[in-house]
Amino acid sequence: MDEQLIQTIVEQVLTQLNQTATANETLDHKIPIAVSARHVHLSLEHIDQLFGKGYTLTPKSELSQPGQFAAIEQVTIVGPKDAISNVRVLGPARDLTQVEVSLTDARKLGISAPLRFSGDIQNSAPVTIVGPKGSIYLHEGCIVAASHIHMSPDDARRFNVIDGQSINVRAHSARPVIFTNVKIRVSERYRLEMHIDTDEGNAAFIQGSTYGEILSEEETNHHMPMIENERKPIEQKKTLTVYQKKVLTEQAVLKLTTPELLLPKKTIVTALAEDAARRKGITLVRQ
Repeated sequence: MDEQLIQTIVEQVLTQLNQTATANETLDHKIPIAVSARHVHLSLEHIDQLFGKGYTLTPKSELSQPGQFAAIEQVTIVGPKDAISNVRVLGPARDLTQVEVSLTDARKLGISAPLRFSGDIQNSAPVTIVGPKGSIYLHEGCIVAASHIHMSPDDARRFNVIDGQSINVRAHSARPVIFTNVKIRVSERYRLEMHIDTDEGNAAFIQGSTYGEILSEEETNHHMPMIENERKPIEQKKTLTVYQKKVLTEQAVLKLTTPELLLPKKTIVTALAEDAARRKGITLVRQ
């Protein structure tokens, strides 16, 4: 085989290998981001109270985390100010009932839901949950879920993070934002995914699937580039003083401090007023 042809083939193979390695390296640093809408986790006791004794939740669709599912069942959550209906129940049943809402939802309900990581409901906001067979009042249990990342031990080693660590993540979206204090949650049961609520998703203009990347402290503190229009100085619009009287006199001109004076069509300007305007460098503008 021609030596030049062999060299060309080798170069093409090496180029493909480098492109594959670069693509894999980029993929290795991507964390899928999912926007989590308001939802409810129920204990077995509260499932019985809301849906009937011995009731079992009916899976509607699987969630990204293995073993977790969105149930067909929905409830209404009620606060002192308003109520929100058709709130999805997630399964399976948990030890403690927990309601997760956005800050916008909390304000609609009229409650002060604290920003917490899932499971931390002590001294959180009270809320009422209404189902088809009954209702329950939680003295505590409603939170605004803090952003977090689920990952396996292999993922944690790849990203060089540990369980419980707080990191910063830049979302790659139409409106890139940096999420700070994002908690790492590591378990053999977890699949790699970052969870944010609807308020955060809207702020970042996230539509459809997107991803984020963990930032170093240096990258976090680096100033984001300005939009091109923001670099341009804002032009100050000139404002004209409008003369209100029927006759413009010399004395009136001598009192002026504006560089331009707007005159209505019917305003009479005396010769002395024109001379005074020229001396002071005042421009008389007719409407």
